[in-house]
Amino acid sequence: MITLFKYGGETMLTNSIMTSMELLKHLYMRGTVRAIDYQFAHFISQQMDDENSPVVGWAALVSFELGKGNVCVDLASLDVTKLFDLSAAESARVAALLESKNAIETLLTTSVVDNGSTPTPLVLDGTRLYLHRYWQAERIIAEEIKKRTVKIELSVNVKIILNELFIPDILGLKVHYIDWNNHAKLSFESRQQKLVDYLDIVVPEKIDFVTLDSQLNADASHDVLLALIPEDARLNWQKVAAAVALSYRFAVISGGPGTGKTTTVAKLLAALIYNSDKTNGLDIKLVAPTGKAANRLTESIGKAVTLLHVEPRLREKIPIQATTIHRLLGAIPNRVEFHHHESNRLHLDVLVVDEASMVDLPLMARLLSALPDHARVILLGDHDQLASVEAGAVLGDICANAENNYSAPRAKLLEALTDFALPTTSAAQVVTDGVCLLRKSYRFHSKLGIGQLANAINLGDTSRLQQVLTAGYKDITLHDLNGDVYASAIHRSVNEYSQYLKALVGGEDMVKVMEHFTRIRLLCALTDGPFGVVGLNHAIEEALVLKYLIAPSEELFYRGRPIMITQNDYSLGLYNGDIGIVVQEDDRLRVAFKMSNGSIKAFLPSRLPQHQTAYAMTIHKSQGSEFSHTILVLPPTPTPVMTRELVYTGVTRAKDRLDLYTTRLSLERAIRNKTQRFSGLADMLHDH
Repeated sequence: MITLFKYGGETMLTNSIMTSMELLKHLYMRGTVRAIDYQFAHFISQQMDDENSPVVGWAALVSFELGKGNVCVDLASLDVTKLFDLSAAESARVAALLESKNAIETLLTTSVVDNGSTPTPLVLDGTRLYLHRYWQAERIIAEEIKKRTVKIELSVNVKIILNELFIPDILGLKVHYIDWNNHAKLSFESRQQKLVDYLDIVVPEKIDFVTLDSQLNADASHDVLLALIPEDARLNWQKVAAAVALSYRFAVISGGPGTGKTTTVAKLLAALIYNSDKTNGLDIKLVAPTGKAANRLTESIGKAVTLLHVEPRLREKIPIQATTIHRLLGAIPNRVEFHHHESNRLHLDVLVVDEASMVDLPLMARLLSALPDHARVILLGDHDQLASVEAGAVLGDICANAENNYSAPRAKLLEALTDFALPTTSAAQVVTDGVCLLRKSYRFHSKLGIGQLANAINLGDTSRLQQVLTAGYKDITLHDLNGDVYASAIHRSVNEYSQYLKALVGGEDMVKVMEHFTRIRLLCALTDGPFGVVGLNHAIEEALVLKYLIAPSEELFYRGRPIMITQNDYSLGLYNGDIGIVVQEDDRLRVAFKMSNGSIKAFLPSRLPQHQTAYAMTIHKSQGSEFSHTILVLPPTPTPVMTRELVYTGVTRAKDRLDLYTTRLSLERAIRNKTQRFSGLADMLHDH
């Protein structure tokens, strides 16, 4: 069995006698496992009245992996050289104690494990070992999604409204063409490529570019130009996404920043309302996982709706006010339950969930189980982005194997609605038939650096990564991180932040001050240390004091200090991720926030919920935001938190300019390190 000995001052494991609980207590005292892991194992040992059972160790491991975001432990693919993230030698000794070679047989002979048919603390489903709550959450999500993967009968007018909503923007094309032809003085071939990109042309041989070019130069009418752009030469994935969601009760519209998810859903809601035969109209709810994300959705969909070319009475029926999932469900203070659940369902017809990649497994299960059976569900998000902070990767599991190819019957229906020829597959795929991936970014031109860098990271292509970094793109710069470059990052941040501080002192309108601050953000991967939020915030504050941009003070609050809320306060309307700036009003300091309706509201510092300084923020906290200039500081040496998804998310927060501070080695290792969260949801969803 196992015992302990001292080696170089550290307690190690070796072969001798030790019970499972003694081992776990040692790992807990050493800081390897969490208190909750140890306490759950202790609970299991009491239920079994056996401290030495291998099941006690498996219980601790399931809890430990849950803390890392893994919903279950898959015994069939378990790496026994990395149990509890121990060294290979120590892990092998723990594996012997757990009797890992006979784990399934051992687990199935105990009273605390079952296949889910009876309530037990642990569930063994095939080769996957779960806590019962998380196994149940996966089942609920799979069932709720699958029962909505049914074809919906549509009126004959749906195709007409889709064509009207997704008609090529001829007026915008004319404006761009003047710039391409006159100011940029592009060659005919370059203008032709611009037309291909702008009009989503996938069959260029069907376009008479010479005639189209001459008619654009002659400022021809809308109808004349439109007649030169046949639908069967184009493939607009936004239109396909709308058709997917119109004809299915469950749909996912996934895409990176700038791919037009919000624009698409605004047009989709217009089509849904147009197609509805309900006398009082559809009851549509817009939600997001955080208050900040809900406010951004309110702002972005409000802008998208104002740009729709539809009748005013139709536009007025499209909701623009979003809320949080917790508020929709009716959070009960100091309790995990919600007011709405499977026995007290929500009253709605359509639910749109933005930033769905941030929604963890239990919350998604609670949300879907509270919906009426007839409700449509539309998930928006970027499945390549960071997964939820808590356990699970629901959006990623739903989008597993989605490649924008559809089963033959599904493709036939979508082609009838859009006039686009779509790729097909012979496989039966009821869930992925409801998924559409938007790959064309209208924010990042495919030939600009940020877009190219994001693509290389997403593919995990280190060779392509180096090509992009050395290609001389004007919108990205890699600063190989060392002591001097670290100081350069602080200096650059201070110069950028000086703009909002000068505007504040100069008495500019607070909305403008906020806009100045939002243009720039320093993002990092870590919380602590010199390359983390705490160290960077402190360094920037010290540099701002030296430049007399903020006043040195022993007080925590000073004029100009940016504040990020880290805890929701529904009574104040302040949510996790909201950012305010300390201002002086009538000789008193207050913190001004831009609210969801665009107004500025100031609060006394003493009234604020939990908060922190926000010159620097983690990449996790930046999800759903965009900044004109992003300064991204990543640790110079590899660390487990540095993953492909983390770097991709950080890079794609930049809209116009990215300064990246790290080492090439650290960056390459990070993009090779793709996050893999273990769960059974993908198999449940895609099992036929």
